[in-house]
Amino acid sequence: MTRNDTTTILTTSADPRESFPLPEGCVEGYIETNGIRLHYVSAGEGPLVLLLHGFPDFWYSWRYQLPALAERFRVVAPDLRGYNLSAKSATGYDIATLAADVRGLVAAFGERQADIIGHDWGGGIAWAFALRHPDALRRLVIVNAPHPALMLRELRHPGQLIRSLYMGFFQLRGIAERAIMRDDYAVIRRTFRAADRPHAWLTDTDIQRIVDAISRPGALTCALEYYRQLRPANLGLLSPARVITSPTLVLWGELDPYLGPQLLDGLAPFVSDLRIRRFPTSGHWPHQQEFLRVNESLLAFLS
Repeated sequence: MTRNDTTTILTTSADPRESFPLPEGCVEGYIETNGIRLHYVSAGEGPLVLLLHGFPDFWYSWRYQLPALAERFRVVAPDLRGYNLSAKSATGYDIATLAADVRGLVAAFGERQADIIGHDWGGGIAWAFALRHPDALRRLVIVNAPHPALMLRELRHPGQLIRSLYMGFFQLRGIAERAIMRDDYAVIRRTFRAADRPHAWLTDTDIQRIVDAISRPGALTCALEYYRQLRPANLGLLSPARVITSPTLVLWGELDPYLGPQLLDGLAPFVSDLRIRRFPTSGHWPHQQEFLRVNESLLAFLS
């Protein structure tokens, strides 16, 4: 066990480590939060910033943000519960527990508040964190992830319902896993290759690292469990009508094939201090596709 400032990093020599070099200036470790052991990559010193990835990613989704933000902040990108090198718990994939995981991370790193940045599922958790733990939130950044109230609204419309059909398929236990795993995770490779057009932003190595992370024993089923716990009743428990008062920045790639830009319509009543920046030429992953512009936005907002 080692100690870094006020953070107890529960890391031993027997813990699995990434098999590839981390971004410059980064270190990795393990920490306990909310009864779960999470792997993370971190860099820098200063106010705490947490980076929450989406499906089917892992901490590596933030490889461009970690070094950039580390110049001014202490940046931590965890593997979310069940992903990559984090523990594969049998339960705890409902949105309230996932938000409590993040609340525990803030405390485990010796802080009362943190800036939270989330993409996709990480963005969903970030919204939930803002609603359930506003006292622990300093500033909020959302990257292509809908506010729960607006997602519930848009799922009543055919356009978003069609975009979200894959979520229904993910409910099929065993069937979804077999389909995704078939031919060495060909569906994930195709998904990222399709997202890579027309401006290439992924290498074959990047995609292989994503596949390697989601193919760790148990990781895929854990990742799908997020969707299987995504029920209207669970979203309702978040009190989605509550107004978020922390400064909030929403970054949105408008070419997202899964989440339409109409999910931004009507957001202002739910967030009292709101900024929105749209990326007309980006899809679902603007923080990777246009990382220089995204980093510029993040540094300006967080500073």
